[in-house]
Amino acid sequence: MKCPFCGYHDSKVIDSRAVDERIRRRRECLQCARRFTTYESVETMPIVVIKKDMSRESFDRNKLVNGLLRACEKRPVSLEEIDRMVDEIEADILNSLDREVTSYRIGELAMEKLKQVDEVAYVRFASVYRQFADINTFMNELKTLLKEK
Repeated sequence: MKCPFCGYHDSKVIDSRAVDERIRRRRECLQCARRFTTYESVETMPIVVIKKDMSRESFDRNKLVNGLLRACEKRPVSLEEIDRMVDEIEADILNSLDREVTSYRIGELAMEKLKQVDEVAYVRFASVYRQFADINTFMNELKTLLKEK
């Protein structure tokens, strides 16, 4: 980091703190010993969701939260648990380094998380997500779930 006083190109960090969505660093120049503050922010790339009809839209965390809330309605799943699942899904997407992700992939990640947390909520989500056409497809999903146990 270049010193704003003498222009020297090296400094040491004395203190770092998170402030809002930025990092505040207190620095000291290694040449003139004067102190200055810098603010850093994490640069994130937006995630684009490719929908079934091949249209694209920005990833909306709230849509995922609302879908999981509906699936977990009247189930013993806390809001903190839903937030944790959404955080993990979002982290999985970001860690893949792909800036575009299919809605199918997001749905599959959500079902994996729900299956671990609450099987009834999982079946609810799957019935809407996979658009079960009749009772047979619903029963097949239940049989698969029972076999995994």
